[in-house]
Amino acid sequence: MIDIQSIYTEKYRPKNLQDILLKPEHRLFFEDVEKQQTINHLLFAGSPGTGKTSLSKIIVNDILKCQYLYINASDENGIDTIRGKVVGFAQTKSWDGKLKVILLDEADRISLSGQDALRNVMEEYYGTTRFIMTCNYQHRLLDALQSRCTIFNLTPLLPDVVKRVAHILTNEGIKISSEQKNKLVEYVKAYYPDMRRIINDVQRFSLNKELSIQIDNVNAFAVNLFNKIISNCTSSELRKYTIENENLFSSNYSNLLKQLFESVFVSDLSLKLKEEMLKCVGRYLYEDSFIVDKEINFFVFCLRLRELL
Repeated sequence: MIDIQSIYTEKYRPKNLQDILLKPEHRLFFEDVEKQQTINHLLFAGSPGTGKTSLSKIIVNDILKCQYLYINASDENGIDTIRGKVVGFAQTKSWDGKLKVILLDEADRISLSGQDALRNVMEEYYGTTRFIMTCNYQHRLLDALQSRCTIFNLTPLLPDVVKRVAHILTNEGIKISSEQKNKLVEYVKAYYPDMRRIINDVQRFSLNKELSIQIDNVNAFAVNLFNKIISNCTSSELRKYTIENENLFSSNYSNLLKQLFESVFVSDLSLKLKEEMLKCVGRYLYEDSFIVDKEINFFVFCLRLRELL
C-alpha cells in the first residue's frame, strides 16, 4: 500500500485554520466565523492549487463541525444532481440541530440548467442549509448565484508561499545551497499561485535530500518561437516545432503565452504592430481559460499573429 503521507502535498495539507495560507483580512473573517458558528453562502474563487477545497473542508470539519454533503461538480454537474442529491440533503433536518453545509467543489463546471435550479434551492433552504462553492473561473457562474454568496479570492500572498515551501524543505531535512535558494524563489514566482504544483515539483527536485531545481527553458523557447513566427517558416513547421518541444515549457501553454507577451513587448516591431499583437496575446490568454485543447488554441494564436504581420 502506498503511504500518502510520503507525498508532500498530502503530508502538509492544511488541517485547521492556522495551517492554511490566508490574507490577513480573510483570516480575521474566518476566525469570526469560528466564534459565531454560522456562515452565509460562500464562494471561493482563484487559480488551481490555492487551497479552496482545503479551506472548505476545514470549515465543515474543524470550525463548524457540522453535517455536510460533498459533491465534485467535475463529475456530477447536471440538473439531476441538484434535484436529487442536493435537494434531498437540503430538505432533511440535521442530526444535531446545527446548520448543514453542501460543498460544491469546482462549481463552475455545473451546467446552466443546474445553476438555474440551484438558485431556488439556496433560497428555499437557507434556514437550515448553507452552500460553500469553489471555482477556478468565477465568470462561468451565473451572476444570480454569485450575488447570493460572500465571495473570496483565496490567492495567497507570494511571500507566504515562499515561506511555506521553505518550511517544508527544512522540515524534510533537504539541503539548499545559496544558488538553489535563489532558484527556489524564482521557481515559486514562475508558478505562483499554484501552491500544489510548486510543492509537488519541489519534492521531485529534492529526491536525493538535496534541492536541485531544473527550471523550464520557457523564456528561451518563447524567444525562439517568436522569431519563427515572424520568419518565413511554414505553419506546419511552426506547429511541429512547438509540439516537439513541449517539454521545454512543461506543456503549459498559458505560461508560454505570457512569455510571448514579453517577447512581443521588447521586440523591434513598430509601436502600432506591437500594440495589436499584445492585444492578440491577451485575447488568446483569456481563451486559454475556456479551451479544452490548449495546443490547438495556441496554434490558432500563432496563425493570428502571422496575419497581423
